[in-house]
Amino acid sequence: MEFITRSPQETERLGAALAQHLLPGDVLAYTGDLGAGKTAFTRGLAAGLGITDRVTSPTYTVVNEYLSGRLPLFHFDMYRLHSADELFDIGWEDYLTRGGVCAVEWSENVEEALENPIRVELRKVNDDPEQRVISIEGGQRFANLSI
Repeated sequence: MEFITRSPQETERLGAALAQHLLPGDVLAYTGDLGAGKTAFTRGLAAGLGITDRVTSPTYTVVNEYLSGRLPLFHFDMYRLHSADELFDIGWEDYLTRGGVCAVEWSENVEEALENPIRVELRKVNDDPEQRVISIEGGQRFANLSI
């Protein structure tokens, strides 16, 4: 499915809408250039899960944990990782068993470690600095998703 958002707020609303359909153990594999809206989408995801904490990019920490919602949210940034082995070194398997949702930025860096993820691709539109095209692939569970 493909969506067009015209502001960071719309990107967040789409993330919140997706969160309503997420289940424990779901993994979201994000792809998109710097500034494509991955963290904005995750802010919406967190809001949709009922998380009230401030959501920030985990660029320097690799993972941020948000535990106050309907499901825990583990927000990973794999930009600085170079292989799935490094992901396992930080305890990836433990996160998968904690009953939460794993949102993985720069998922292409650890692709071989992700089993059947929900794929979220965020793309900037050249002529509009706030517009994004967001593609979500993950099965029929999301068929009625809308902003």
